[in-house]
Amino acid sequence: MDSQPIRLLPRRLAVGAAALSLLAGSLFSHVASAEVNTTGLAVTDSEVTVGILHSATGTMAISETGSIQAERLAIEQINASGGVLGRQIKVIQEDGASDWPTFAEKARKLLVGDKVATVFGCWTSASRKAVLPVFEKENGLLYYPTFYEGLEQSKNVIYTGQEATQQILAGLDWVAKEKGAKTFYLLGSDYIWPRTSMKIARKHIENVLGGKVVGEEYYPLGNTQFGSLINKIKLRKPDVVFAAVVGGSNVAFYKQMKAAGVTADKQTLLTLSVTEDELLGIGGENMAGFYASMKYFQSLDNPNNAAFVEAFKAKYGKDAVIGDVTQAAYLGPWLWKAAVEKAGSFDIDKVVAASPGIELDTAPEGYVKVHDNHHLWSKTRIGEVQKDGQFKVVFESDLIEPNPFPEGYQ
Repeated sequence: MDSQPIRLLPRRLAVGAAALSLLAGSLFSHVASAEVNTTGLAVTDSEVTVGILHSATGTMAISETGSIQAERLAIEQINASGGVLGRQIKVIQEDGASDWPTFAEKARKLLVGDKVATVFGCWTSASRKAVLPVFEKENGLLYYPTFYEGLEQSKNVIYTGQEATQQILAGLDWVAKEKGAKTFYLLGSDYIWPRTSMKIARKHIENVLGGKVVGEEYYPLGNTQFGSLINKIKLRKPDVVFAAVVGGSNVAFYKQMKAAGVTADKQTLLTLSVTEDELLGIGGENMAGFYASMKYFQSLDNPNNAAFVEAFKAKYGKDAVIGDVTQAAYLGPWLWKAAVEKAGSFDIDKVVAASPGIELDTAPEGYVKVHDNHHLWSKTRIGEVQKDGQFKVVFESDLIEPNPFPEGYQ
């Protein structure tokens, strides 16, 4: 492990840390841009430009706003502590608007027009798949923060969220053991991530757990009518509803479940997609007692997370909440900074080569490390929804090695 952990700074330490980091930054400031930028990126002697590409509008804004906030917080903290290779980070933000062709168009603008040194962005797998050909063709670098289905590995992407074996399989193992679950109803929004995730889930349920899938349905993004589905769930009485509904549809789904009397005292539900961000719109009282499988919850009790939550609320307000993807998005700029400074260059190929082995021992979730496959070692946690919109952590795994191509699940 030849990289040094990067310290994630609470706001109250920014001034003192800045003095130390500015000293370190000064070691790089004399290095001319021509030496640390040989490929024509938007880098000057004092500034480096990066892109942020998320849905600030549309059905996915409920989920992606937190990612934007976290990335901007990380960049602000990095700038306060001396920047990257002695340069301040400038941000160009684009709105993917919950529309996959728009994501591809904006990615091309950032890489070709703006020549950004890296991009922090996307949420849905559909948006990632839309931009991936652009990043690979133009040799850009994307830090992607969302838990996803796996079955992908690109030289041009660092995946800071969980892949399927770290979230889906561990979550199903927990609910089968703790709840004695044998029958499952699979449910998701209708695009790549939920469908592929449920394909993996079905194989694990049937082939490993010896269980049975008694229903499987998908609904368009933005769908708000779940009455028929809820009637089927009440009729079939599965041991577990395994859900991957995303975005604004969650608000309608869980409020309608509560109204129909499908509550935690009668039905076990494990979601892959509801974080504290979505709970703001859903209301904790409408999901209380249901479970989520994530690697991070705002309620994690460790010094790293306490500093992160304090800094986030200081910037965005005392009522701001932090979900799994928000935290994973926060890691992106810090991992990029570490890789750039390890490489001594902003050049994409050099940063990519320097990335495996990068560690953060002060990540809010705990310790993470970049694997050779560009995913992160991380833990799986199961959280129980509380009425106040937070989660009570009821299970925590050991550190799980990422495996985006699990044998027998493809």
